[in-house]
Amino acid sequence: MSKISGYHHLTLCTHGVQEDYEFYTKTLGLYSIKRTVLFDGVLPVYHLYYGSPTGEASTIITTFPFAKPGVFGRRGSNQSKVVMQAIPVGASDFWVNRLNEMGVTAHKATRFGADRVIFAHPCGIPHELVENPSDTRPPIANPDQGVSAEHGIKGIYGGAVSVMDRTAMDDFLTVALPMTKVADNHEGMVFAVPSNNGATSMVEVLHEPDVAQGTWTLAGGTIHHLALNTGDEDNQMSLRAHIEGLGFTDISEQKDRMYFKSCYVRSPGGALFELAWTVPEGWAKDEPADAIGKTLVFPPWFADRQAEMEAGLEPAEF
Repeated sequence: MSKISGYHHLTLCTHGVQEDYEFYTKTLGLYSIKRTVLFDGVLPVYHLYYGSPTGEASTIITTFPFAKPGVFGRRGSNQSKVVMQAIPVGASDFWVNRLNEMGVTAHKATRFGADRVIFAHPCGIPHELVENPSDTRPPIANPDQGVSAEHGIKGIYGGAVSVMDRTAMDDFLTVALPMTKVADNHEGMVFAVPSNNGATSMVEVLHEPDVAQGTWTLAGGTIHHLALNTGDEDNQMSLRAHIEGLGFTDISEQKDRMYFKSCYVRSPGGALFELAWTVPEGWAKDEPADAIGKTLVFPPWFADRQAEMEAGLEPAEF
């Protein structure tokens, strides 16, 4: 069975570009690691990437801000519901105070025994900062934004997925994807994502049979997918064949995302997962390695449309 090693990234569809950029880089203290555009379809929409200064897999949050074309979705069941990032043990108070002082309503809570800070992206997508004592990754310090190594976000903790059918998701995560169930109670289920760095990341499954179906399409205000890191192409293709062979045939062919290669699979309820691995050049494929995320870059297949797309993008200051 092919191995997954943690998450690669999480992808959201948000609203305004400016509020999105400031939320991740200023409020949360992440770094801009790539500014490009939506590779699929014809709409001129930004694709923004945030994470550690060098953009390590497992730290990356990516967003499609859909305010300008006015494409908005519905949050609901059978859909990823919460973006969760890891913070050092004891850092919750710092983040509650910081977020509230910056106008983002936040409070502490506990779920599945893990202390966490609850708040939301400006577009409404729920976010949590989770204290994880097993996470040995170094925090992302951003002194320019007032975030020290003592309190900084470590990277992705996971995603919480709302489902109508617990059993179908249990089977998918443990049989199709090589995860281990570590909790099952009245709150839902928790699955540990295999990782070379120990128990650093999870998928939390929240049973919400009475919540209406959420949007599956690319649409503002929703989480689009959770991407798992296969490390290389052989693992990706082997895992893809394993999943398809089990009968989960709603799985894509490999797609070229310039900086990584991707396959997408729809879980039984509908939440979308991605299998991804970073290409050797990584984020430095079209920018200097010490200046990633500083310019707006386009894939070569959009060369003939670059001027048109730039004119159609929502104005923003980066």
